[in-house]
Amino acid sequence: MTIHLTRDLGILHRNLLSMCATVEELVHKAVAELSDPNIDRARALAKQDDEVDRYDVSIEEECLKILALHQPVATDLRRITTVLKISAELERVADISVHIAERACSLVNQPGIEVPQKLKEMAKRAVELLHQSIDAYVGLDSQLARHVTESDNVVDELNREIIIELLEVMKRDPQLIEPGLSLFSASRHIERVADHATNIAEDVVYLVEGEIIRHRAHFR
Repeated sequence: MTIHLTRDLGILHRNLLSMCATVEELVHKAVAELSDPNIDRARALAKQDDEVDRYDVSIEEECLKILALHQPVATDLRRITTVLKISAELERVADISVHIAERACSLVNQPGIEVPQKLKEMAKRAVELLHQSIDAYVGLDSQLARHVTESDNVVDELNREIIIELLEVMKRDPQLIEPGLSLFSASRHIERVADHATNIAEDVVYLVEGEIIRHRAHFR
């Protein structure tokens, strides 16, 4: 590896970590809105999402520049392709975070329905999976990454239980259909955060081990 390639990969790595930190903060704030929604804070999150978009474009441009200038192979090539994929996953998580905050704000003038405790638990687990997937990338820890991929089913099950509960609430009281649908949407968005965390973890396994485990269950 040349000195220039080492330098450029180091810059790329630091920029991705900055993007990771911004997205994690965004998710935490969005989830907090479910318990205490605030329209002004939700608008601020949308501006923070713009920052994530800029990171995404900048990182893609850096990756393309490295590919063109250095023509990396083996591990270096895997790292660049992994960074590209992780950046795209994080950008989607940031978008989802804004949607979660929007769903929370739609509850401000909708009294009579509470955020299910399971939804809060689901949000906590999804955020933990995202944090673990990022830690796996930073530490090049494929075992932790595999743990994340195996834990996503817990979030999926909570999502199913929440949907069933919300449907029962809406059947009992038609006036709660609108806020119920907002919570329904928030639950689905949170479930997608866990899905993206799993995708990042799968990318980490590829980076460290060179094995593609995406869709593995479909080939058994």
